[in-house]
Amino acid sequence: MSPPAMSFFSLTRKRPAEQIIAGEGVYLRPALQRDFEQWRALRADSRAFLKPWEPRWPADDLSRAGYRRRLLRQDRDRQDDQAYAFLLFREHDNALLGGLTLGNVRRGVAQCGTLGYWMGEPFAGQGYMSKGVRAALRHAFVDLRLHRVEAACAPHNERSRRLLERLGFQHEGFARAYLLIDGAWQDHLLFGLLESEFLGAADS
Repeated sequence: MSPPAMSFFSLTRKRPAEQIIAGEGVYLRPALQRDFEQWRALRADSRAFLKPWEPRWPADDLSRAGYRRRLLRQDRDRQDDQAYAFLLFREHDNALLGGLTLGNVRRGVAQCGTLGYWMGEPFAGQGYMSKGVRAALRHAFVDLRLHRVEAACAPHNERSRRLLERLGFQHEGFARAYLLIDGAWQDHLLFGLLESEFLGAADS
């Protein structure tokens, strides 16, 4: 018996219900099509600020087509329990501030994920990312039931290193030529945070 023909509709993906993760004066939610203009403007205005810390941007990264591909990839990763990407908004005016990702999720005996984040230049240094990461960590440990969250930052990225240390991440190592950032393989400091450490600190 031949397999049934694949329906056109099986090639499309239904977006998950809009999920909002509340923080202290900020909130996280998955990116939507309606966020494109605000996202594009913030990324474009912050390009020089972000470029030293990110992988090289594709030529069409700020295009609507590139944004659509990004959302499809994020939807697929979320459905497959591989990664959870969010945009970070300010609560009182819904201004887009940046983004966070809980990526590289490993289940089984690991129950671990990797934290990444970016902040728009106009909002950097104002405490928003600390609040956003704290909300993302609670989601990771309480809702996703992860045991451990890892993060990495370049040795000269003082702002990111201080953020991780302030939130309780422990410096665990040094990885040579760890990530391809801005077109070059760069060394990174490695950090980790355990569920018991985060939830214990929150309850104390």
